[in-house]
Amino acid sequence: MSEFKDWYNSIPFFTRYWLTCTIVLSLIGRFGLFNASYFILDYYPFIHQFQIWRPITALFFYPITPGTGFHFLINCYFLYSYSQRLETSIFAGKPADYFYMLLFNWACCVIIGLLANLIVLMDPMVLSVLYVWCQLNKDVIVSFWFGSRFKAMYLPWVLLAFNLVISGG
Repeated sequence: MSEFKDWYNSIPFFTRYWLTCTIVLSLIGRFGLFNASYFILDYYPFIHQFQIWRPITALFFYPITPGTGFHFLINCYFLYSYSQRLETSIFAGKPADYFYMLLFNWACCVIIGLLANLIVLMDPMVLSVLYVWCQLNKDVIVSFWFGSRFKAMYLPWVLLAFNLVISGG
């Protein structure tokens, strides 16, 4: 237990709490402790019923089902990996700057989510952090599945193509 505690405490602040909230809220929705429909971003209740928590819970919630469990784990890995990389390198010693970047990305995701009827914001937020890291580290060689290697600047597009293939279009 001490090893887990040490590992958990070694995760940078924002990454640790983002990952923790994501796992906890997703499991709460999965096991039905609260109705998962209260966690999604829905225009009508958000605007007309003043359910102002929805943009926040939509960031941390991901509906875990047998069909989405693997995707959830991959998203958690990307969240942990790339958020930690940003927080410990580019934004090292600048937590307010990192928080501002996350806040700006979240606001953009909420606006786009409301306009495009995206009910869960975990995917776009994780991809926005991954995109920022990839643009700041364009020439770093990254490895993807099956040993494929390419520059980081192409990773978001490879992930997009991969998700299209996996989801069937």
